[in-house]
Amino acid sequence: MNIHEYQAKEILRQFGVSVPAGYVAFTPEEAVEAARRIKDETGAATWAVKAQIHAGGRGKGGGVKIARSLEEVKQHAGSILGMTLVTHQTGPEGKIVHKVLIEQGIYYPGESEPDEFYMSVLLNRATGKNTIMYSTEGGMDIENVAEKTPHLIFREEVEPATGLLPFQARKVAFNLNLSGKAHKEMVMFTTALYRAYEESDASLFEINPVFKTSDNRIMAADAKVNLDDNALFRHPDYMAMRDLAEEDPAEVEAGQHNLNFIKLDGNVGCMVNGAGLAMATMDIIKLSGGEPANFLDVGGTANAQTVEAGFRIILQDPNVKVILINIFGGIVRCDRVAEGIVEAYKSIGTIEVPVIVRLQGTNADEAKVLIDRSGLKVHSAITLEEAAGLVRALV
Repeated sequence: MNIHEYQAKEILRQFGVSVPAGYVAFTPEEAVEAARRIKDETGAATWAVKAQIHAGGRGKGGGVKIARSLEEVKQHAGSILGMTLVTHQTGPEGKIVHKVLIEQGIYYPGESEPDEFYMSVLLNRATGKNTIMYSTEGGMDIENVAEKTPHLIFREEVEPATGLLPFQARKVAFNLNLSGKAHKEMVMFTTALYRAYEESDASLFEINPVFKTSDNRIMAADAKVNLDDNALFRHPDYMAMRDLAEEDPAEVEAGQHNLNFIKLDGNVGCMVNGAGLAMATMDIIKLSGGEPANFLDVGGTANAQTVEAGFRIILQDPNVKVILINIFGGIVRCDRVAEGIVEAYKSIGTIEVPVIVRLQGTNADEAKVLIDRSGLKVHSAITLEEAAGLVRALV
C-alpha cells in the first residue's frame, strides 16, 4: 500500500528519524495557518509547498515550490491545489492534487545549500536479506546514477538473525564521506530508518534526498514508503492512511470483492483462478498476438458472484476487445463454474466483446456442454492451444 509523503514522515518521526516540521493542508488558507504554526515552532523563514500524490517526480512537474513569505505560501498552495500534476510516474493523464504538505524550509538563508544523499531500505529477493542502498548522488533519479556512475551506489545487506549492526551504520556514514557531528547523526539516522522499515512491515523506504544541513544535521527531505498489504492487519493505524482517491477505481472495486486485480495496457481481458495459471494465461495471450489488459485472479472458489464482479471490472476498460476465462477445476467443479458464468452473463446483460471460456479439471466435459448449450455469445475451449487460437482469431 502506497502512502503520501506527509504520512510517511509521520511514521519516520515515530521511530526517531529526523524530518522537517510540516503539516498537511487542503486549502490555501489552511496552508498559511500551517506555515504560521511552523514558524512559531521552528523560527523558519522559508517553507516548502509540496503536492501530495502517489507519484515521484513532483518537483519536475511543478508540484513543489519554495515560499519566502506567507503570501507566497498562499499563492503556491492555490496554484498547486486542484492542478493536474503530470510526472514520469503518473503517465500523461496525470493526477489531481487534493492536498499539499507545508514544510519547514531546510535551506538556511545566506548559507550554502545542503549536501544531498540517497538512501533506501528494501528486500533483496536474490539473497533473502534486507538491504540498505545509498549514494552520495542524492536528489537525482537513482536509475540514472546506477546507469552512469554505478560505483557511487553502495549497499549494506543485513543478516536477518542479527539485524543492522553498529559497524554497518558507521560504514554508511564513512562511505558518504561524513565526519564529526554529521557522521554521528548519519549513524543515528540510518539505525532509526532501518528500525522504522522493519517494525512497520514495509516493502520499501526511500529517502531522496537525505539532507546534511550547514549545521551538520541529517534530515529526510522527502520520503516514499510502501507498506506490505499482507501485514496491514497488524497496523490498523497504517491501514487508516489508505487514500482510495489515489488508487485505480477498478482495483479498489476488485478489492471489495476479494479479487486480485491489476490493470494493464492491453486488449485482452483475462479472468483466472490461481496466480500461476494467471501468469501462464498472460503468456499465452502474448504468444497469440494479443496484449493482456489485466491480471485478475478470482481465487480457488470461483462462483457466480465473483465471476460477475470480474466481468464488470474487466468491462470497465474500453480497450478490452476479447475476454479469456481460464479456470482450472480442482477444489471447485468446472460445471459449477460454468453455471456461474452463464448466470453472471445473463445478469450483466449484453456483453459486446466476445468471451472465450476454457474450463479444465473436474467435470470439464459437462462444463463445456453447459457453455455450448447456453445460447450465449461464448466460445468454449478445452486446451490452452485452442484458447490461444481463439484469441488469435478474435483479436
